[in-house]
Amino acid sequence: MADAFDLVVIGAGPGGYECAIKAAQLGLKVACVEKRDRLGGTCLNVGCIPSKALLHASELFHEAGANFADMGIEVSKPKLNLKQMLAFKDEAIDGNTKGIEFLFKKNKIEWVKGEGQIEGPGKVKVGDRTLEAKNIVIATGSDVAKLPGVDIDEKTVVSSTGALELGKVPGKLLVVGGGVIGLELGSVWGRLGAEVTVVEFLDNILPGMDGEVVKNFTRTLKKQGFSFKLGTKVTKVEKQKSGLKVTVEPAKGGDAEELEADIVLVSIGRAPYTEGLGLDKVGIATDKRGRIEVDASLKTSADGIYAIGDVIAGPMLAHKAMEEGVALAERLAGHYGAVNYDVIPGVVYTSPEVASVGKTEEQLKEAGIEYNSGKFPFTANGRAKANKTTEGFVKILADKKTDRVLGVHIIGVNAGEMIAEAAIAMELSASSEDIARMCFAHPTMSEAVKEAALAVTGAPIHM
Repeated sequence: MADAFDLVVIGAGPGGYECAIKAAQLGLKVACVEKRDRLGGTCLNVGCIPSKALLHASELFHEAGANFADMGIEVSKPKLNLKQMLAFKDEAIDGNTKGIEFLFKKNKIEWVKGEGQIEGPGKVKVGDRTLEAKNIVIATGSDVAKLPGVDIDEKTVVSSTGALELGKVPGKLLVVGGGVIGLELGSVWGRLGAEVTVVEFLDNILPGMDGEVVKNFTRTLKKQGFSFKLGTKVTKVEKQKSGLKVTVEPAKGGDAEELEADIVLVSIGRAPYTEGLGLDKVGIATDKRGRIEVDASLKTSADGIYAIGDVIAGPMLAHKAMEEGVALAERLAGHYGAVNYDVIPGVVYTSPEVASVGKTEEQLKEAGIEYNSGKFPFTANGRAKANKTTEGFVKILADKKTDRVLGVHIIGVNAGEMIAEAAIAMELSASSEDIARMCFAHPTMSEAVKEAALAVTGAPIHM
């Protein structure tokens, strides 16, 4: 007997579970297919949540060993209990995944455990069951992108998943890829004592982010002990009796060089995961990068089938998938739903954090858009001075004619929290003058946002 639903969501990551919850809240009968033993997808199980737990714990470990004395806190040299730190990380995973399971029960969403395959229009097969649905949403997320010729064993050559489970701190950690994931996990193990080298194919880390921010952030990471080999590619990783031998060479051609490492972390990006879905059976089109093609309403080339999150074009960010999931659920329930792709923030959760929303200077120049720029450093911020967290700045880019805010870029402590202020302003089409005339609490790091806004067309007060 087939099970009938209004909506079947395949995948219970951030996009999938939010889509399912919102649809259920709006009165639809919903089933969510998930093959993992826990809900939450990559993000909650082996991505965003566990990495942030380790980033938090490792930062406190570093602070205790390096900066407490300056504040009059005298403690003996901190001792690392890695087993307990990993348990702390696992507790974060457990709490969050169980929270989603509770929300499924609360909203009467059926969790169908197993791998889902689309058998035809309105039909999803999971094991011996066939689910029938008016609409199907593909939210299967992404998987680790593979580096040709390098086998990941999750022991000495690891992906982001294995990097969350290392049994000891590596002496030398070589990170392949200078993107968000590699820099975050490199920071974790670097704080705990590893010597970190980042090999990046491009000439700069964090491709796509504002150039001035990247330049400053690179300098900061070097101060923290990171080594960089930019414009360089990894061609071979060989296991030896003790450690690994990594062969690298210039990306544009040149002499090869050999590096030694105890652990190699492959973090060159992620690829959409559509394996086993049966896309061909229903004629769902994909692009050359394997992403499912959708229209403005997130509909695929097959009637009644939609896709969201990492399996479609756009930034591979949990919150982008969440917004798509909610907007799609609202539409399917007969309501209005939309995603403003011009206001999708991005954050690197290192120390200091890097956060961005909207256009970079490079993008505005390429598009021929005239703009004004206002920048304010944390060295001139009262709270930052008091806390000795003065590294970084806030930069606001606004249209030269209308003063509408087009982009905001922050490097500094709590940048990931402050970027929400900018996103709200941009969502409401605020001008830099609007932000400059707002009253910000004093003393806060956020005052730097107001000061940067003042700097767009005039002058900040504290410089």
